Parts: sequence; C-alpha cells; structure tokens
Amino acid sequence: MTDITASLSPARQPAKPHRHGGVFTRYGFFLLVIVVFIAFAWLRPTFIAPGNIHGMLMSASIAALMFLGLTWIVAAGEIDVSFMSVAALSNMIVAGLVQAGSGWALATLGGLAAGLVFGLLNAGLVAGLRLPALVITIATGALAASVAAAIGLGTSISLSNTGFVGSILNLRLGVVPLIGVIVGLLYAISWFVQEKLTFGHYIYALEQNRAAVVEAGVPVNRMLFMLYVLSGIVSSLAGVLLAANLSSGQPYLGTSYFLDGLTSVLLGGMALKLGKPNVLGTLAAVIFLIGLLNGAALLGWTDSERQIVRGSLLLIGVGLVVFARSRNRGRAHT
Repeated sequence: MTDITASLSPARQPAKPHRHGGVFTRYGFFLLVIVVFIAFAWLRPTFIAPGNIHGMLMSASIAALMFLGLTWIVAAGEIDVSFMSVAALSNMIVAGLVQAGSGWALATLGGLAAGLVFGLLNAGLVAGLRLPALVITIATGALAASVAAAIGLGTSISLSNTGFVGSILNLRLGVVPLIGVIVGLLYAISWFVQEKLTFGHYIYALEQNRAAVVEAGVPVNRMLFMLYVLSGIVSSLAGVLLAANLSSGQPYLGTSYFLDGLTSVLLGGMALKLGKPNVLGTLAAVIFLIGLLNGAALLGWTDSERQIVRGSLLLIGVGLVVFARSRNRGRAHT
C-alpha cells in the first residue's frame, strides 16, 4: 500500500507553514494552558491543593478517554455525536446490573458490550452503508440515551460499593491517579500512531482529499469502521469508570459531556496541527477545560456563567478549525 502523499499531485499538496510564527502556532495553546493554571493558582491557592489537583486529574482522565475516538473521527472529516449517550448507557447498565446483584466483572462486561454494539451499529451504517454520519449518530445517540433512561426509570441508581473498578480508581502516585497514568500512556501510543504510522497519516488525508485516498487503494470504509468501533468502546469504558467514580448510574450525564467533548476536540485543533484535531491537542484541551471550569467555580462563578464559557470556547474551536481548513484548502489550489 503506497503512501497517500505519493498519490497527490504537487498542486494538491498543502502548503508548508511559514517558519515565522510556526513555533507559536504549534505550541501556543500549551502555553495558554500553563498561563491559565498559574493565574488560578495565584487567585485561589486552593486551586493547587493536592485534593483539588487529584480531582481535576481524575475528571480529565475519564473525559479524555471518552473523547479519544471522537478526536480521530473528526480528524477524518466525520462526526460522532452519540459518544456521550453511549457512555451514559454503559454507566446505567453497570449500575443496574450491580444493583441487581451481579458482580462488577459481569457488569463491566455488560457496559463494554453496549459500547461495542453501538460502535458496530454506527460503523455499519456510516462506513458500511455510507449513510450521513451526523444523522445516524444523532439517531443512535437518542436510542442509547432512551435506553439509559429506561433502565433507571428516568432516575439515577445509587451504588453501595464500587468493586474492583473503584479500587483501581483509588490507586494513585502522589496526587496523580493511576488511571491518569494509564490514559496518558494510551494517548502517547495514539500520538505515535498519529505521527509515525501510515494509518495516522491516512486519517488526516481522509479529511483533506478522500477521493485521492480511495484512488491510492486505501480501504477507507474499513478505516472508518475501525474508528467508529473504537469510539464506542472507549466511550463505554469511560461510562464504566464513571459508575465507580460517582458511585451511581446517571442516565443524563451525557448532557455536559456533549459540549465538553466537541469543545475539547475542536479547541485541541489549535495545538500542533492548526485546524486538525489531534490527540495531544485534545488531551491539552481537556485539561484546560477542566482547570478553567474548576477555577471559575472556586472564584464563585455561577453554573450559567460557566455554561457561557463552555459555549464560547466551542464557538472559538469551531471557528478556528473552519478558518484553518479553508485557508489550507485555498493554499492547496494556488
């Protein structure tokens, strides 16, 4: 299988960024994250209290896990808006099974099975039948959310124990939860795939010029199939972890993760690859968003004010990605 860059004509190759300002373009967002954290630590010293740092890292780890598959789907020029509902469904299946007397092992398998089923469903309809991804994932997301609500009859399910999953979440290295280290390693592997393997290059080529990718003999539908299945699995795994972290099943937890997921993926497109969602950018954006909202809460901002921040950041992320992609395509045709 040949590299896709070999099949693109020079006129279609994206122009290389100018050296001037290139470093700031690639790493400016990471600098922004550091500045924001320093500012909150100065304004509210409790922001860097060990307990608060641990809590933020725990939340960021679970969220980053949920958004990993979404990152590559958006980078490939597709969309998945069912990820948060799949996580909610997995969360409720785990809680329902545990409450019914099943062990955490069986409950965990049940939650992961739900993610696999919805991942295969999205993959089959979008990659297999080539139906529009937005419409399909809205429909499957609504289905998952409805089933999640039905399991608890519209209410949450409290758990008296969190089993082995809770024990794993309680493990820490200083203030860093072990799950944070595991998710960090997962993102490091994903970065290697993204930057060093041909598979990662094909993901970005799909968004840039899908016709050229197909002409090069790349199994595009198979790639998209894998990405949607991956999204379903990591979303359900995040749902399992949330059941233990919250000691409950929450049928409507997907509401906040919807905005946070899209914001993190699109805002992460500001880092490293301007206008191109990437795993390190998503990880940095998750940490940025968690820190920003946590710091805002410590400063006394109301929930509605924090929602305004969420919405504004999503608009900024969308605007930057659209602008960067338009500029890159414009250069490719000059």
